[in-house]
Amino acid sequence: MKNFKSISILLFFIFLFSSSYAQENKPSLQDFYNYNPTIEHKVDEIFNKLNDTTRVAQMIVTSAGELGKPEAVVLKLAKENKIGGVVFLKGTKESHKKMIANLNSISDSLNQVPILFSIDAEPSLFNGRLQGTEPIMNTIEIKTIKQSDSIARIINKELLDIGFHQNFAPVTDVSKENEAIKNRSFGSNKKEVIKLSNQFIKTTQEQGIIATAKHFPGHGLVKGDTHKKSVYIDGKLKELEVYPPLIDKGLLSIMMAHITIKNNPKYNTNGLPASCSRTIVTDLLKKELGFKGLIITDALNIMKAVTIIKDAPLLASKAGNDMLLMPIDELETINSILNEMEKDSKYKAQVYQSVKKIIRLKLFLGLIK
Repeated sequence: MKNFKSISILLFFIFLFSSSYAQENKPSLQDFYNYNPTIEHKVDEIFNKLNDTTRVAQMIVTSAGELGKPEAVVLKLAKENKIGGVVFLKGTKESHKKMIANLNSISDSLNQVPILFSIDAEPSLFNGRLQGTEPIMNTIEIKTIKQSDSIARIINKELLDIGFHQNFAPVTDVSKENEAIKNRSFGSNKKEVIKLSNQFIKTTQEQGIIATAKHFPGHGLVKGDTHKKSVYIDGKLKELEVYPPLIDKGLLSIMMAHITIKNNPKYNTNGLPASCSRTIVTDLLKKELGFKGLIITDALNIMKAVTIIKDAPLLASKAGNDMLLMPIDELETINSILNEMEKDSKYKAQVYQSVKKIIRLKLFLGLIK
């Protein structure tokens, strides 16, 4: 009897230790930039179970909600394993939660890589994207680190409750008057934008949601709205200095702007939007600024600055974007990438890197068991 009790006590302490160890060593977003051999092995294991079509599908982010694609279309894409993410546009908490549950059910039943759910829950758009939520201040009204932290916590609580993994926020553009940005910026003082953005990002990511700084390389100090026409940075990239301090502090994701750059010998985009320019996405953001996180385009379906570009989703992928937000035709985009991969081995290797990065993020989010 004594031996039985001793063994029971020993097993109890082993259980406590192993549970505590597992909890301490559970992947979290804070560790994303740290090398972890167990995680790297798991990434390769998951990647190797996919074929090239389902790999490329990981890069595709479709849309849901009242302004998104019809529910039946989104569910069909999920069942066919043709998407890696879904961004939710206008809707209620209840409708978004129901759709997320349906999509998770599909992924689980078909043993697919789970879908990444995102939303534009920046303070100024929060109540529109999640109708019925308590009103919060616009981004431009946030003036202190305490306010930035507090607003981020309010937003995070709602997002986590619904089931979101990524917030396309904060807006890090330096502006308070741009036609497109309006009240969505922290203001026109670069130091304040950096300070308030860093706090918003820190709070968001510590609570288990991917923060996304936008719109690289800066949409605030330009004239015009990329939803309506091509918009130009003429000369110097005046907002670029905002990004290094955010990257240094562990920012996980950056959204590319559809802004064309001219009269800048080093960074000219030759008529293409920055989102489709390898000079900006790969040479500047990845190599020069050393960003190793997730790079995603701005919307590819409704913004005229990019819809006028032939094969824009493919060009955006070739430029170095990891995820393609709302391409007009998801299947056509997948096929165009697959065709290009057959012709270009270097591009194929780049696509594989993007896909592994996406899988890795999903592991650190705890989506994959």
